[in-house]
Amino acid sequence: MIAERPAAISVGPGLELQGRLAAAPEARRGVVVCHPHPLYGGDLDNPVVAAVVSACAGAGLATLRFNFRGVGASGGAWDEGRGEQDDVRAALTHLRGCLAPGATVALAGYSFGAAMAAAVAADGTRLAGLALVAPPLAMRPWQPRGPLAVDGPLLLVAGGADEYCPRDALLTLGRALAGATVTVVDDADHFFATGLGRLADAIATWASAIS
Repeated sequence: MIAERPAAISVGPGLELQGRLAAAPEARRGVVVCHPHPLYGGDLDNPVVAAVVSACAGAGLATLRFNFRGVGASGGAWDEGRGEQDDVRAALTHLRGCLAPGATVALAGYSFGAAMAAAVAADGTRLAGLALVAPPLAMRPWQPRGPLAVDGPLLLVAGGADEYCPRDALLTLGRALAGATVTVVDDADHFFATGLGRLADAIATWASAIS
């Protein structure tokens, strides 16, 4: 696998995000991975984020993980989920610029990162795949208002004991998203302390289907 290297992601004048990129020059598939809530310790080193990145890299995808504004060495400050969506779009643009012409880029997010990924996917941003890991549906209810601009696999995955992403809410969202694969990791909670390997397997299968 390609080793990660530091990346500086420009969001706009005076705002740059800290990232880590692993991409071969000829890479034609990639994924941006979004971390959990910045105000509760979420950052690009989160174990679930690391597991998602590793699974995607193992499936041959270029990867870019980043710190939202105000986190780590990223500039700016918490913007209550508004500016953070711009951060996701900037990361997608940055990754596309690092890949071969015509390459496709997917999006994955965990918890708050999944909520931001879903919001960006719902605004018409064209994606080669979308993976929502433990979207916090109990705190941020979300149902798409129309078809998403996702041209590849769509995965919803959460633990069976996740209080922030209840099983019923995840299944309901899965029914609302045409073609979605819903995976429930039995006995795992929101943090996947006992289910990280099974989560990684689900992500690897999803990543392998991205073209």
